[in-house]
Amino acid sequence: MNRTDTPTLGILGTGMLGSAIARGLLDAGACDDSTLVLCNRSGTCPALADRPGLAITTDPADLCARCNALLLCLPPAATATLVLPAADHLVLSVMAGVTLQRLGGITGSARLVRAMSSPAAALGLAYGPWIATPDCTAADRDRTRGLFAAIGETDEIGQESLIDQFTAMTGPVPGFVAFFADAMIRHAESAGAPPEVALRAVRQLFLAGGRMMAEDETTPAEHLRGMIDYAGTTAAGLTLLAGGNTREEISRALDAAADRCRTIV
Repeated sequence: MNRTDTPTLGILGTGMLGSAIARGLLDAGACDDSTLVLCNRSGTCPALADRPGLAITTDPADLCARCNALLLCLPPAATATLVLPAADHLVLSVMAGVTLQRLGGITGSARLVRAMSSPAAALGLAYGPWIATPDCTAADRDRTRGLFAAIGETDEIGQESLIDQFTAMTGPVPGFVAFFADAMIRHAESAGAPPEVALRAVRQLFLAGGRMMAEDETTPAEHLRGMIDYAGTTAAGLTLLAGGNTREEISRALDAAADRCRTIV
């Protein structure tokens, strides 16, 4: 098959992130068994065992020959010796810390997109910020936007360094959110709540809070201001947090994660 005949996507790497993205794209109808090819060392993908018609190869060169666009989902360390014959491909990458310049060296392509996603892609709930090189065409950008929109929300951004920040914030689902949930569960247990009750209560809280912030036009800052102005029971706790250094500590933690992203390769 000539790879220019059909807009076929090849995903290199089917670990947690790669298989989640593949699942999300397939479930959303953005790809099917004829327009998606996977590549990994084993030649199998247990996470997609329900798609027996899906093509899987063990040879990255074969993947490039079959596809006109590549999505690189390998661990960053795997790029140390990686070379791909992909000079005429649209190349997208969700590999943490791998810059556009490095992607060009790996693939020989000038049509490059650096992005971030998360395992929430399998549920259609990922956030996918991306930046493209000037050589990417309008069609390349449309294709990129369509792929990431199929697995969640997406934005084209104009500053490559922001990918490191979003990698820290939105890549490790549930990541930082789980830290705060765990702190609340520990507090409830210390107050005497049975562990299973504390877990159920906080899970429901974060589910409800996440949906409200995702679906309500009110911003998180407006939610916070409204609860403090209401001066109810929650306001006492929120006022204490707002008056301390919690925001600064969160910012320091996110900067530490972003710094690690820049040096991980």
